Amino acid sequence: MVDELIDICDENNNLLKIQKMKSEAHRDGLWHRTSHVWIYNSNGEILLQLRAKQKPFLWDISAAGHISAGENPITSGLREVEEEIGLKLRKEDLGFWMIRKHKTIFRKIKNNEFYYVYFFKFDGDINQLKLQKEEVQKIPFLPIDKIEKELKISPDRYGPYGDYWFEALDEIRKKLVS
Repeated sequence: MVDELIDICDENNNLLKIQKMKSEAHRDGLWHRTSHVWIYNSNGEILLQLRAKQKPFLWDISAAGHISAGENPITSGLREVEEEIGLKLRKEDLGFWMIRKHKTIFRKIKNNEFYYVYFFKFDGDINQLKLQKEEVQKIPFLPIDKIEKELKISPDRYGPYGDYWFEALDEIRKKLVS
């Protein structure tokens, strides 16, 4: 895990003018912010990433990461998409959905986070994207129904987001019919 300086906030998402290393925030359970970008296509499929072997070897959302100290959420989302899967987007490409408060302990990491969640519709060729090998092993488009079924059968094969998975998939499904 690459360590980085991040802003710390309180349990109501108010910045505290305190910066800590990500490892400290996870060790001590300090509240902080992340950006999540869900990428979907017109066929009702979600771009998932299989995390690299040196990372937790799980299926995860399209691109996500910690918001660096002093960085704004949308800039972080754009940076993570470009770093992890090689897709260069602009601010106006991302549709903001919500800020989601999430608290969990996963593999000794106390994750107290506020997710800034964005959506992007992409009907391009994923074979043209360049993966960050240290982070991502592969990125298939998978049908929403298949993801939901697998989440119910083997949730331990997916990032530890609980109901957030289903909420995001439902929201994408709504976007496809509107």
